[in-house]
Order: sequence, then structure tokens, then C-alpha cells
Amino acid sequence: MENKKTRLVARRSRKEGGKSAGSGSRTGPLLILASGSPRRRTLLQEHGYQFEVVVPAGVEEIAPEHLSPGETVLANARAKACAVARGRPGAMVLGVDTEVFFEGRVLGKPADLPAAFEMLRRLNGHTHEVYSGVWIAGQGRERGFVEITRVHFHRRTEAELRRYLARIGPLDKAGAYAAQEDRGEMIARVEGSYSNVIGLPMERLAEELRVES
Repeated sequence: MENKKTRLVARRSRKEGGKSAGSGSRTGPLLILASGSPRRRTLLQEHGYQFEVVVPAGVEEIAPEHLSPGETVLANARAKACAVARGRPGAMVLGVDTEVFFEGRVLGKPADLPAAFEMLRRLNGHTHEVYSGVWIAGQGRERGFVEITRVHFHRRTEAELRRYLARIGPLDKAGAYAAQEDRGEMIARVEGSYSNVIGLPMERLAEELRVES
């Protein structure tokens, strides 16, 4: 298993991308979030960052069996960041991938409600890990890191699980649950960054962006 905070540094980046909008305030190079996730956008806004949102085109997330969870999320984050960065000289592009890891398997986003129920049933009453890979590309540099948070779930009845799924809308959420909308229904406690469970480890990101600025 990877160390809790893993950093990879690469030599160069090239830049590409489209354009959208964000809000907040931050000095330094333009920050671009290479993700359409409303949860990541909200986290950046709440922490006062000024940024644009650009959804990378033609990038498919991978989860090959020969890669560890940390390697998987970092590879996906790098692909997203670099796809946008090639067309945006001077910007700092942020690519992110977050996955749930349980019993030796990566649990991505459920394909449908039955798959969501099965994911949540498996996690019910157990402890799992949330991995986020974050890649920052721009201004001729690339760097990345992995953040890991352990999440402990309450044990709930099947009826409670179904009501929870009906409330949160799980199909766009890794592991079929929503940390930002949980209200204590599933999550008993976390070890590590709670924002990482939502989809973006803000504490570590702030450290890395200070290095880049």
C-alpha cells in the first residue's frame, strides 16, 4: 500500500483545454479545475480560490488490475490535467480522481440503482479507504500526490440503505454514497481528510499550491 501522502514529480507539461467559470479569490497563475464535479467546485469556492472549470474531452478513467489504488487514481488525475493543460499556457491545471477501495477492489461509480445498492450493502458496517489522486500541471512543471482517508460506516438495515440511496442520488458517486450529504447516516467517523472523501483533499492541495505559487 502507498504511503498516506505520495508525491510524484515529472519534468514538463504541455497544455490544452476549453473554458468555463468558477469563483473565489486567489493570487498567482490562473487555476483551472479539470473536472465537472460540482462537489470539487464547491470545495474550491468555499476555500476562496479563483478558478475556471474545464471538463477534459476524450479522457476515460482506467482501473487496470495491475495498478494499485494509488497508482490508478494518480494516472487518471494526470491524464485529466494534461489533457487540459496542453492548450492553456500559463495556467495551473488541477486534475483529480477519487475512488473507494474495499476488500482488494476499487469501487467506482455504480452503473444503476441495483449496482448502487450492492456497493452500499458491501460497505455497510465496515471500514474502507478513499483514495484521491491529484495532479497539478502547468508552467513547464508537473507534480502529483495521493491522499488516503479511512472511512468507518455504521451498520444499517436494507430499508435504511434504500432510503439513503433514494435521498442522495448515487449514480455519480464513487462507492454509491455522498460524504457531503451524509448527515451521519452512513459515516460513523473518518481517519484523515474529510474533504478527501468528498472528492478533493483541500489541506494537502493548499500546501501544494503554495509550493507552485
